[in-house]
Amino acid sequence: MQNLPRAGRWTIYIAIAIVFAIACGFLSYWQFTRNESRAEQLALVEQNYDAAPVALAELIPAGSVLLAEDEWRPVELVGQYLSDDELLVRNRPHGGTAAFEVLVPFETNDGRVILIDRGWVAPGEDQPDPDVVPATPTGEVTVVARLRPSEALPSSGRSAPEGQVPTINVPLVAATIAADAGAMMDRSVYGLMSSEDPAMATTPAALDKPSEDPGPHLSYAIQWILFAVMGFVFIGYVIRTERQYRREDEEDEADSSGDTSKSATPRPSRRRDRDSDDEDALIDAIGYRP
Repeated sequence: MQNLPRAGRWTIYIAIAIVFAIACGFLSYWQFTRNESRAEQLALVEQNYDAAPVALAELIPAGSVLLAEDEWRPVELVGQYLSDDELLVRNRPHGGTAAFEVLVPFETNDGRVILIDRGWVAPGEDQPDPDVVPATPTGEVTVVARLRPSEALPSSGRSAPEGQVPTINVPLVAATIAADAGAMMDRSVYGLMSSEDPAMATTPAALDKPSEDPGPHLSYAIQWILFAVMGFVFIGYVIRTERQYRREDEEDEADSSGDTSKSATPRPSRRRDRDSDDEDALIDAIGYRP
């Protein structure tokens, strides 16, 4: 690089700064987009989470799917749990452990089947699986549940032991449980249980309300903008330093040749000062002291 003409080096420096700034700009835009998406999610939770429960058919008529704006809306279901088709979904982060969530299909009185997530249970004391899974109510039950869309299948392709699933993918659950219940199950949605009537004395631990933390996306977006500015500042510093060294070298050459046309006042050798500084820095790096 030092063998290139000065104008050529500076052009390369500036080009590097421009490319770096463009990359920072894309990353900043990505973080701004994520921040906007997170803000929309928080607004949706605030709007729907504590809304009054409505009938399932009001939000999802038979044969339709859950709309994005209806996520987290509570619905009231009347019917019975299909307890024989209970499943556990593994590796859910609750209580500081890789917990399990309890999935039970719920058949409404009008013949629809909705998958209900009743809450979570901790791993066992001496084995990975839970020691006890609280029983579901029998007979007719009124359940209030908040609606969520079906989760995607694991990208890793991981599976789960019998009686468990790796994620709350409703089509996978429907294919795992009894054929008649799976055939009637709504494939686009499941519900997070809020309450049951009659309530059991022991139930799985309640699922937490979604976090209200907006995340670090906005601060990251601003940081990328600052990085882009700092890139130009750094290149400007490099160019300024190079010009300063060049002037000092020219003054040293003029002093050594006795040419006073470029400097009316003799100046000490700057090159020797810089060489001394470099030697001191090397001695400090290796920890040598005379």
